[in-house]
Amino acid sequence: MRGSTGVLTLAAALVILTAQAPLARADENSQQAKMTSCNADASAKGLKGDDRSAFMKTCLSHSATTSSTKTNSQQEKMKTCNADATAKGLKGDDRSAFMKTCLSGSSAAH
Repeated sequence: MRGSTGVLTLAAALVILTAQAPLARADENSQQAKMTSCNADASAKGLKGDDRSAFMKTCLSHSATTSSTKTNSQQEKMKTCNADATAKGLKGDDRSAFMKTCLSGSSAAH
């Protein structure tokens, strides 16, 4: 029985990591897109030197706030799913299946 608990713990960790990996890639892509967009805007406005630096800082800081919000949202989702699974008394394979569905955003889990 003890070995199966370790396997379930490992499976749960893999579910969590798998759910977070696409978010990390999406954040990187959105940050790259934001950098490209901010650079294009600064060039279109003809900004140079300190003015360009100040504009880029402001423009890119908006993106950083958005990324932080996504991370917090994922953390909140994890807390909510864990609480729901605990409230339902789920254990083992049932809990793992519930967590996978809940974290993927499917409404069938609730």
